[in-house]
Amino acid sequence: MLLARSRLMMPRERHGDHGYHLERSAYLLLSRLEAEGPMTIGRLAECFQLDVSTVNRQSAGLLRQGLLERIPDPDGGLARKLRITPAGTEDLTADRRMRRSRLGRALAGWSAEEIAGFEAALTRFNQVMEQEEGRDWPRREPEG
Repeated sequence: MLLARSRLMMPRERHGDHGYHLERSAYLLLSRLEAEGPMTIGRLAECFQLDVSTVNRQSAGLLRQGLLERIPDPDGGLARKLRITPAGTEDLTADRRMRRSRLGRALAGWSAEEIAGFEAALTRFNQVMEQEEGRDWPRREPEG
């Protein structure tokens, strides 16, 4: 929790031309949509184990900012899906670059073996935590 909530990974100050950093919920929503493609709010809520109203509220701001857009279901379903926009991809890429840079500075004094051990421990931790919740890690591709 300290890593996820640290200023290293979630800084609050303004940053150069980018102007801001994405809020944690925005970063997670945009990352999931970038990785898995368009999804309904219901599917996103399921992925994050959140109430649909929570995901609806979180996505509303991203829609207003032009970082997400609603599209008809490409598979012909009735529900509309959310898709990351080019502006959303741009902001996510810039934010991710900043986070990686800060993490790189934090780990600059670590040996390759220490970094590999840290990565292995975090991967194992994620596996155990997801197994406790009945989910696979790494996550499998969604069906359908």
